[in-house]
This record gives sequence, structure tokens and C-alpha cells, in this order.
Amino acid sequence: MPEQHDHTPDIASRSLRGELARRCRAVTEARWFALAVFAVILLNAALLGLETYSGLAAQWHQGLRLAEQVCLAAFTVEILIRLAAYADRPRDFLKDSWNTFDLIVVLCAFLPVVRENATVLRLLRLARVLRTARFLPQVRIVLVAVARSLPGTLSFLLVGTLLLYVYAMVGWVFFGRQDPEHYGSIGRAVLTLFLLMTLDGIGDAVHSGLEVSRWSLLYYASYVLLGSFVLVNVLIGVVITSLDEAREMEKDEPAERERAAPASAADDRQRLLERITAARSALDELERDLAGAAPPRAAPAALVVPTVVGRPAAGARRRRRSSRRRR
Repeated sequence: MPEQHDHTPDIASRSLRGELARRCRAVTEARWFALAVFAVILLNAALLGLETYSGLAAQWHQGLRLAEQVCLAAFTVEILIRLAAYADRPRDFLKDSWNTFDLIVVLCAFLPVVRENATVLRLLRLARVLRTARFLPQVRIVLVAVARSLPGTLSFLLVGTLLLYVYAMVGWVFFGRQDPEHYGSIGRAVLTLFLLMTLDGIGDAVHSGLEVSRWSLLYYASYVLLGSFVLVNVLIGVVITSLDEAREMEKDEPAERERAAPASAADDRQRLLERITAARSALDELERDLAGAAPPRAAPAALVVPTVVGRPAAGARRRRRSSRRRR
């Protein structure tokens, strides 16, 4: 019985958390909630812009400060509702990168060191503007694509750095003495070639190279082919591939939510069955306790037997007497 009493409140608390999560999830998935948060984000962005005007900031200092506090309170309430929406499965909250980002942005505003530093606080307030991507699917896809393209972009940067270094060394060998302004050192050569990668000033560079040697035409032609065409197209291919992956992820999110909804319903049904099982076990335990209790005290057998046996004998005597009188 004690173990049963300990288990029943745990099941009840789970049911309460599930009910709270369902209600808060209905709020977070509502359209009016998303529009309200989006409006608060835009208001926060407008306040940041107004603070750049020193005259307005000095004149409306109290009003701007109050509006900032209202925005912070609204963001805090929003993140609390989102946390409550995961009350039945808290670990899933941090699995969403947008939830983690929102939580960090809101929590940083309450840190003592951050609140005292005006510059850091402005940067964090600026980070709230990035939350608009949460409510704009196309922007969210682009940001996810950029994030997924970072590993490929790092590989591109390594290959591009190697290409720049090799061509810079070759340019320093052939053009270092004749054109020290652009190829006098490895640093200047890398900077020159980096600017030439955009094809800006490539005509002047080729004419200057032809004055030194005709082989410079091969040098610049190969560099433009590899640096401007091949590498840039590789980078574009990496970004496009990441963009397609981000679109597929965006399409898969509704399916995952639909799969998670039956799972949540199954969990609720399982909790209800556990509660029913616990109630039945409690009733069985109570019946066993009642059956094991002492029965009420019965009358002595010596008094019962004569009463039971004597009644038929007295009846027989009366019947005999009545038959004799008739005769």
C-alpha cells in the first residue's frame, strides 16, 4: 500500500504536465501568437532604430526605456509558454535550434554583467531582430542553408587559400622586381590576386604583365579560370545543395510533428492505463485488508442446536394432540 500511494501522485503529476503541455502547445501553434511575437520583434527593432537619434533618445528616454521593458517582458512570457509546451518532454525543447537561440537571447538580458554593459546589451537586442526568421519560412530556409553550407565553405576556403598562396609565390618570382607595388611581397601578391578574383582590374594587370613577359598571359588566364570560375562555381554549388537540403528539412517538419502527435496521444493513453491499473491495485489491496479482518462473534453452539432441533419436536407434539382430540 505505501508503494502504491507513492506511485499514484507521480502518475497524477504526469497527467497534469501533459495537460499543461497540450494547452501551451495549442497557444504556441496558434496564428495569433506568432503574429503577436512578430509584432513585438518589429517593435523592438524600431526602438533600436530610434535610439540612434540622439535628440529623440534624450527627449523620449523614459518612454523608450519603458517600451524596452515591455518588449523584454513579452519575450520572457513567450519563452515561458514555449517551455511549458514541452512540460511532458523537456528534453525535446533543446533539440530545436531555434528554441535554444531564443532561450539564450532572453536569458542573456537578465545576466548582471550583460545588463551593465550597454554595448553588449544593444548587440543582444539586435539579435532579437534575427528571430524574425522563425516566423518567415523562406528566410528560415536561407539561414538554415547558410549554416549547413559552412563545412563546405571551409573546404572551399582551404582550397582557395592554397591556390592564392601558390599563385602569389609565382607572381612574386616573376613580377616582384618589375611591379613591387603589387607583387613586392607575399602579402601584397595575395591581396592583389584576391582582388583580381572578382575580375576587377584584370585588364590592367594583364597589360602590365605583358610588358614583363608574354608568359604572364598564361599566368593570368589560368588564375582567372581556376580562381574566378571554378572555385566560385564550386561555392555556388555548395550553397545550392545546402539550400535544397534546407527545403527538404522544412518539408519534413510537418510530418515529424504529425508523427509526434500520435506518440503524445499514445503516451497519454499509457498514463491513463497506468492510473487505472494503480486504482485497481489499490482496490484489490483494500479488499484483501477487509477479508483479513476478524469476523463478528457468533452465538454458542449449545444454544443454537436446541433451538433448531427443538422447534420441529414441539411442532410434532402439537400435531399429535390435535389428532387425538379429533378422534
